[in-house]
Amino acid sequence: MMMTDPNDKMLDDLFADARAFKVAPSDALMARVLADAEAAQPKSQSVQKARLGMWAQFMDVIGGWPAVSGLAAATVAGIWIGVAPPSSVEDITASFMGDEVSVDLFSSDFGFAAGDFVDG
Repeated sequence: MMMTDPNDKMLDDLFADARAFKVAPSDALMARVLADAEAAQPKSQSVQKARLGMWAQFMDVIGGWPAVSGLAAATVAGIWIGVAPPSSVEDITASFMGDEVSVDLFSSDFGFAAGDFVDG
């Protein structure tokens, strides 16, 4: 024996009536909604943007002045470490390469040091 609630039958009837009732907005309401939507749309601008120069495009691509300052700092640090590497970098390089190689950027074998061009 199945127990049913009499309110279920009444709710089913109310939901069926609600589904059968079709609501459509009036034409005046739709016209007002569309007019408000059109007013909210951004207006087209007839002014064209000025074309950016090559330098401005480059700055825009890399991220502006903060990125340029970071790149400049990294470049200076790389040159500094390349010219005067810390001893730990030289030791690691020597262990990978097998021999330590040293290159002098400024030679001391100028003729001025030997006194070749001195009159006397």
